[in-house]
Amino acid sequence: MKKILVSTALLAGVLSYAGGFRVSLQGVKQLAMAHTSAHAEDASVTFFNPAGMSFIPTRLSVVAGGFGASNKVTFQNLNTLQSTETDNPIGTPFYAAITYKPIENLSVGLSVTTPFGSTIQWPDNWEGKEMVQKMELKSFYFQPMVSVKLAPWLAFGASYIYAKGKVDWDKAVTQFNGQVNINDDNASGHGYGFGFYFRPDPKLDVSIAYRSAIDMKAKNGTATFKFPSKTPYALLNLDAAGQDKFSATLPLVEEYTIGLTYKVTPKWLISADFNYHGWERYSKLTLDFEKAPLAPNNPGDPTVLVNPKNFRNSKTFRLGTQYAFTDMIYGRLGAYYDESPYSDDNFIPETPSYDTYVITGGVGFKLKQFGIDLAGGYAMPQYRDVTNASLGFYGQSKATAFYFGLGLSYNPF
Repeated sequence: MKKILVSTALLAGVLSYAGGFRVSLQGVKQLAMAHTSAHAEDASVTFFNPAGMSFIPTRLSVVAGGFGASNKVTFQNLNTLQSTETDNPIGTPFYAAITYKPIENLSVGLSVTTPFGSTIQWPDNWEGKEMVQKMELKSFYFQPMVSVKLAPWLAFGASYIYAKGKVDWDKAVTQFNGQVNINDDNASGHGYGFGFYFRPDPKLDVSIAYRSAIDMKAKNGTATFKFPSKTPYALLNLDAAGQDKFSATLPLVEEYTIGLTYKVTPKWLISADFNYHGWERYSKLTLDFEKAPLAPNNPGDPTVLVNPKNFRNSKTFRLGTQYAFTDMIYGRLGAYYDESPYSDDNFIPETPSYDTYVITGGVGFKLKQFGIDLAGGYAMPQYRDVTNASLGFYGQSKATAFYFGLGLSYNPF
């Protein structure tokens, strides 16, 4: 039985579900300024740094927003010159948050975001169909938090993170002229975040934040096989429905962020961020199947599959700006560079990743206690020479992507 039957593609699919890429779409105002973090005007700061709640100018703040994310990925085999393009639906990440100051130096809040997830859809009969045909990924972060103002210029904040996720993934099983669906909608994990927010001068905001790694536990996932006949069921130890269970512990990486915002003039500010992502946690991933012997090279237990992954730590550099045309209308621009967490020889079509330049922009409108923000971004991923020998996958890959978002805020008192 070829190892690629389920193992390699399942690993990549679940890995993506666990955070094989980071979706920087947690604030519309922030996206317009390159998704920078040192902005404490409303509750949208909560995802980036819970300490920023202490510097929101009102006791109560409520925000909500959503995005449309469109991307296409192209792979070309350089030997046959055959080119394949994905047909991905538009992704719809969202966020919502609320903060409240019960007393002067104490703030509490709740943030709900979708920092990981997408859908990628390749043609059913493309050359990488044994790795992926379609994969839908979703994740949700629920973060209650608290912030204490330690001094007029300094606050500390901390959050608890409950993560919930789902994967629904299809691939071909050409050895038996069939298909397998991998599904788990009950994976969960726990983590935390904390940060310091400084305002040493009315012109300067500094945000330092940490978000912990999270071990997402998939305890009862299901692999469902479909074949022209039931003959392979016995070979794979499947039940009468063609199914087997699996479990895995799936690591989501930690993230460090340093951000600052400087008000050059009362109308003009500049923001910058540096993000560091600890992708080296993905040295390996272990999948434990209930009965299916999908790891024939593991003599101890062929149902336990251990796959090495050569991910590396990555960095993101962000620069944004805002100009107040009037007390009601704000213009915003930004740009950032995001490193891929793996090299060309580890490229996987389930979670295609590229070194990417992104330009962003948007406008904001403030109507007394209400705010309306619009933003967009255009990504320019750098093409990759794909040389993944372990998958036998060679060629070139490129991608395009753009984002747009609408955000609302309400600061009543």
